[in-house]
Amino acid sequence: MREALPTPTPETRHFWEGCRAGELRLQRCKPCAHVYFPPRAFCPRCSSREVAFFAASGQGSLYSYVINYRPRADMGSEPHSIAVVTLDEGPRMMTNIINCPQTAEALVLDMRVRVVFEVQNDEIALPLFEPAQG
Repeated sequence: MREALPTPTPETRHFWEGCRAGELRLQRCKPCAHVYFPPRAFCPRCSSREVAFFAASGQGSLYSYVINYRPRADMGSEPHSIAVVTLDEGPRMMTNIINCPQTAEALVLDMRVRVVFEVQNDEIALPLFEPAQG
């Protein structure tokens, strides 16, 4: 289990509740239709507070990554990727790519990925991504 876990706030609680339920939740601005991440109380494009939550597809593509060859002690001893995924709905999010060799040959930019949730405790399940099948 990882030591440094996020603490849900009123603005992020819906996101973390979705992750615990196996659902990647994003926000959409009602006036301008902008979809964004990370969660916040207002639209970063038009500043409207009229926002709605919705279940995202959980699908995306690998935008960028680095391989951490010297992880913190609480992250284990094996190299792991620190990645940015572009979600099919538009926003990008920082994550890790799992269930895949942590090599430049396996972590191909633009490869299709899908979300998986790693339960940490009663409140937090982390959204991680793995290569999409097919």
